[in-house]
Amino acid sequence: MVRLDVDDVRRSARKGVLRIYGKRGKVREVAIHAKLRPDLEQWLTERGAWPGADTSPALFLNTKGGRPSVRAASSVIAAIADDGGLDDETTAHVPRHTFATTLVRGGTDLVVVAELMGHARLETTRQYSLPTEQDKANALNLLTTDH
Repeated sequence: MVRLDVDDVRRSARKGVLRIYGKRGKVREVAIHAKLRPDLEQWLTERGAWPGADTSPALFLNTKGGRPSVRAASSVIAAIADDGGLDDETTAHVPRHTFATTLVRGGTDLVVVAELMGHARLETTRQYSLPTEQDKANALNLLTTDH
């Protein structure tokens, strides 16, 4: 999120796409969730009044008008988790794990999740969504048996 520029957001009347830069210069495009679009539109409107909005290409700005640091982004995410009453340590990487786990547990094909995450190898995606003992028990309960 700290590397995103305003130009990385493409939107039309009904859709939006975010251009994301990964490791080794890899670029992918991910659709913007419909429920996120109004908040993003509001931010883009409010952003114009922030210091540095006319000179910085950054999508998100800090109070001094510059691009937020990774540490600042981590602090924001940790504060959101704290406000939400989460007990576990929350870093900036936790939402990425949550994203992958939510999709996998929701039944999304692992290949699609890997594509959205920008992973070249399925094994990398698999590490984000290792099954719990309950997941394994639920899978076994799907099997039919003869009595």
